[in-house]
Amino acid sequence: MRVMARISIPAESGNRAIKDGTLAAVMQRAAERWKPEGMYFTTFDGRRTAYLVFDLPDASGIPPFAEPFFMELNADVELAPVMNGDDLQKGLSRLG
Repeated sequence: MRVMARISIPAESGNRAIKDGTLAAVMQRAAERWKPEGMYFTTFDGRRTAYLVFDLPDASGIPPFAEPFFMELNADVELAPVMNGDDLQKGLSRLG
């Protein structure tokens, strides 16, 4: 299933992670493992925030995805199923 993750990193742990290279390493490992179709970086509610859109084959993938962000960056992680335009059209056609 296609999901979007929002990863929000508190300023203090983010500052440390930038200085020691952890932030870049965690993001690189996530990109290599999950091969997101999109990976975007911004701020949200005053925190460094990343958005990743990727395929999560089943719910057992949640811990391997989220734990590195929790443990290494003290981040908040939110996951939500998402659709692209083709998925939306397919779903709407089933309303019959």
